Amino acid sequence: MQISEHWLRSFVDPSLSTEALVHLLTMSGLEVEACEPVAPPFRGVVVAEVVEVARHPNADRLSVCRVAAGEGKLLSIVCGAPNVAKGMRVPCALAGAELPGIHIEAATVRGSQSQGMLCSARELGLSQDHSGLLELPSDAPLGVDVRTYLALDDHLITVKLTPNRADCLSVLGIAREVAALTGAQLRLPDATPVPPVSSAILPFGISDPLACGRFAGRVIGKVDARAPTPDWMKQRLERAGQRSISALVDVTNYVMLELGRPLHVYDTEKLQGGIDVRAGRSGERVVLLNGQTVDVDPGVLCITDASGPIGLAGIMGGDSTRADLATRNVFLESAFFFPFAISGRARRFNLSSDAAYRFERGVDFDSNVTGLERATRLILDICGGEAGPVVDVVAGLPERRPVRMRVARAQKVIGVPIAAAEMQTIFSRLGFPSAHEGSAEAEAFVVTPPSFRFDIEIEEDLIEEVARVYGFDRIPAKPPLGANAMRARPEGSRPVSRIRDQLTDLGYDEVVNFSFVDEQWEADFAGNFAPVRLLNPIAAQLAVMRSTLIGSLIANVRYNLNRKMERVRAFEIARVFRRNDEDKDGELSVAGLDQPLRVGAIAYGPAFEEQWGMAKTPVDFFDLKGDVEALLAPRPAVLSAFQHPALHPGKAAVIAVDGREIGWIGELHPRWRQKYELPFAAVVFELDLDALRDVGVPHYRDVSRFPPVTRDLAVVVAESVSSQALLDLMTALRLDAVQHIRLFDVYRGKGVEEGRKSLAFRVVMQDTGRTLTDSEVDAAMAKLTEALTSRHGARLRT
Repeated sequence: MQISEHWLRSFVDPSLSTEALVHLLTMSGLEVEACEPVAPPFRGVVVAEVVEVARHPNADRLSVCRVAAGEGKLLSIVCGAPNVAKGMRVPCALAGAELPGIHIEAATVRGSQSQGMLCSARELGLSQDHSGLLELPSDAPLGVDVRTYLALDDHLITVKLTPNRADCLSVLGIAREVAALTGAQLRLPDATPVPPVSSAILPFGISDPLACGRFAGRVIGKVDARAPTPDWMKQRLERAGQRSISALVDVTNYVMLELGRPLHVYDTEKLQGGIDVRAGRSGERVVLLNGQTVDVDPGVLCITDASGPIGLAGIMGGDSTRADLATRNVFLESAFFFPFAISGRARRFNLSSDAAYRFERGVDFDSNVTGLERATRLILDICGGEAGPVVDVVAGLPERRPVRMRVARAQKVIGVPIAAAEMQTIFSRLGFPSAHEGSAEAEAFVVTPPSFRFDIEIEEDLIEEVARVYGFDRIPAKPPLGANAMRARPEGSRPVSRIRDQLTDLGYDEVVNFSFVDEQWEADFAGNFAPVRLLNPIAAQLAVMRSTLIGSLIANVRYNLNRKMERVRAFEIARVFRRNDEDKDGELSVAGLDQPLRVGAIAYGPAFEEQWGMAKTPVDFFDLKGDVEALLAPRPAVLSAFQHPALHPGKAAVIAVDGREIGWIGELHPRWRQKYELPFAAVVFELDLDALRDVGVPHYRDVSRFPPVTRDLAVVVAESVSSQALLDLMTALRLDAVQHIRLFDVYRGKGVEEGRKSLAFRVVMQDTGRTLTDSEVDAAMAKLTEALTSRHGARLRT
């Protein structure tokens, strides 16, 4: 919304400088994006009249002019403008004047004396037009400073409005804000009812009262549509970003900018019968003022006459009934349309209009007749004519439900003990009818929102109004205070920063992604066909909450691949969102929804950076398995084969620590590799963050001074028996002498029958008090062998 400061101050004129006024508006929530002077600084330019024009004796394209500048004598000025003519009034820069980038002095031009300069708009910095002199009205007073005459000591204020503040889409709306913020007197424009002098009326009705709540209008006959728009109106329109079209159209635009009331004028001689506001019908079409032809349907509200639609209600009028320079009788319309009936219709037809912008946000439904009377007075003053009676049809207006605001609640939210009396004053300055009720302990205000404020619906809206007018800058910035308590830091838990550092040391880069993801990702990578949906997604492809981090990480890989990065290592620590039918008391867990923190990582491309001493090999399952084991150390990770919708059926494992599953690891399924256009396989893992943080408390163990004894145990078992099952069994025996057992070889082939495999384990035995004897070592090995044989049918490999 762009307005002129002079126009604004004609409504309310607080004793504030331009800078202070702009700051006040911004601090109250009406952000001022720009405040620029309408003209650059210049001085010494006055209104002058060209009294005589003669050709320059020494130059074909120059003229020697005799100019009256109100000094009692004629000045001789050499001018090269093609439009200079006797009798015209123009800006004249006198000797000593300062123009933007130019200093004017008396000079001799081609042998003729020049005592100043006649100016174009470009030379004054008003526009880029330098085709000729800036012609001023014939009644412009001679010798008056041009800055004063053209009101150039003005500023253009551009206010960035949020969609809920449609009441400020006018000079009156912003003036109301300034008056409320400063306490200055608000002066309203003259909207005195114009008494009718004719009985002419145009019949109209409302067939769709749910979409059009009010329709008012009057006939104005015998107007002079060719009358020129006054310069003061043109100036205000131009400084608000509107170009002058014709007097009748300019008046409607002026009232819309001034009062926020969209209006429309029809040529009554082009109307066929009365006007009806109804929904469109399939097969109907209308040619609009911009020449565009649109097809309407029952979802579009139309202004119609006997011929059919003659305009889109609240958006744009039709070409068939437009008022032009030949118009003699007009029907002036002022309507209220409910926002839901207009919202989205203009975009549907790829249209944009000031009226639609206002109606879809909410227009004051109590200003119909006021706007009509204001426009009538302006038309009569400019174009003449005879006004008929105002006809106002009300079908149904929005209900203004009172809103209750508790004083104690407002003081708590704002953080300042604003007195109830001051709150009462604030509501009064805002124009909010209010009633004070309750005792001192339970004081409250019941406020009825005015017709121009569609955004006041709940208690918090009123609290915001109190805070705005009281002044955000008056609210002290107090840091939150809380009682300090010395708490012991759990020894067995490490901070998240340590995990981040460890992953970074392992060569991964941290990424941060949206928690909103594509619904298809959930189906592909989590097998989740009922994800948590967003009620109001920011984009169609970000419509659900993710239950796994993998989809986002794959998107990161694809982003880097598209930028020629062939090796990618990335990790993310974030929450996932999963449905849960049980109510848990855990952190950030609510009934029906769990939000655990997870750590996800992905590796793609070569296992190592390219170097001369190592062959280029792709990353595989075991590379990331080593990283997971490093993250979980010193606790051993147990991996078991399992199936996951995102992973390769034969290259996926579930990860368990101390018998509890904490995550999974695996290679991306070939189906998703192909779908998401990954040339090579990516390996991923996802773990529970709490499990990674829980490293346990270190326990002391004696360091033996005696040499360890190492024995190898090779057994042949069925293919269905996992090596982990054998390790778990031998560990469960808890033999005192056995310190460590690990698998170091798996063999299939000659000497081992088909359907079986050979597993070789290295057993390390040691005692802290003495050297183990051969008999003790043999006995321990015999117990291990016996357990494997009896439980899993193993036999020693010979």
